[in-house]
Amino acid sequence: MRISHTPEAEELREVVRDFLERQAGDPAAWTRLATELGAVALDVPERLGGAGATFREVCVVAEELGRSLARLPWFGTSVLAVGALLAGRGSARDELLARLASGSCTATVAFVDDSEDTVAVAAGAGWRVSGSKTLVVDGASADVLLVTARTGEGTGLFAVDGAGLDREPLRALDPNRELATIRFRDAPATLVEAEAEPVTASVRNRAVAALACEQAGGATVALEMACAHAAQRVQFGRPIATFQAIKHRCADMAVRVEAARSASLWAAAAVADGATEAAQAAAVAALTCGEAYSWVAAENIQVHGGMGFTWEHPAHLHLRRATTSAVLFGDRLRHQEDLLASLGLPETGRSGSCESQPTRAGAAAAVRVP
Repeated sequence: MRISHTPEAEELREVVRDFLERQAGDPAAWTRLATELGAVALDVPERLGGAGATFREVCVVAEELGRSLARLPWFGTSVLAVGALLAGRGSARDELLARLASGSCTATVAFVDDSEDTVAVAAGAGWRVSGSKTLVVDGASADVLLVTARTGEGTGLFAVDGAGLDREPLRALDPNRELATIRFRDAPATLVEAEAEPVTASVRNRAVAALACEQAGGATVALEMACAHAAQRVQFGRPIATFQAIKHRCADMAVRVEAARSASLWAAAAVADGATEAAQAAAVAALTCGEAYSWVAAENIQVHGGMGFTWEHPAHLHLRRATTSAVLFGDRLRHQEDLLASLGLPETGRSGSCESQPTRAGAAAAVRVP
């Protein structure tokens, strides 16, 4: 298994970083990211309009977006929706992948049930979906929603193009991560995959690994911000970077950032290669990167002093993103249980649905703003 990135991947990193620095606020940034950079469908096969790369390259983009905190529908489309379609085998898959690769539409996956189960019933040649999903990444704006819903024969994955649903944007702690609750009212749907459980398991590993890379990128830039400020801020006639307390803070931050990078690289490689330890690597990365980003983002504020607590300084945006990301696809206990399960060890025995309840209960307190 190759853990480190290739020179081509590092070149991609430079291109994406330069693009985000110059174009992140441009209304046409998403279209340009998809068409000019091809960064939306990196691991989509070339025959479907993608770049034919691997999930490793997807994680490079995730890391750079974690640095910039750009508000783009990339995660829902490139990580969740593309991942679900690549893991599926349905006849509708290729058409949707081609649409996403062209940048003509965005998509996301809705798999966390809200107050009721989401169900799908056959209606002529198609299906109708009813129910609700919450904590849907990019759910308020996605053109296509890939929804898990129960049928008479199990759980399927359905594509809903926007009719027959209500979108409720959530007031989230992180203003740059769009989340929504979606309610389906007999929404017309197309069956994408009859057996959704293997798909959602694959998508979750992919999402957790990509999020870990995003967290590693955010932790890295928070460390860079702290070090730059410490070198420039002068007190008592010398930079505060020369003070032992500040040096120790920055050194501890650097250790955690390196641990996060190592864990995220392992997760990206394991998921890219379809390794048997993919779930284990994703769980380790979630635990390591989530804790590292939260700690480094908080320490960055401390290094900046009073300035770091102001709304005008971007340090608080990384703390908000770190807090939200740490529970987005499961809280710490959920990831610990996943790790134990991947090692064949007994879980802690927390009650509730394995898929939806821990994610929803753990995330609600940290993600939503009262």
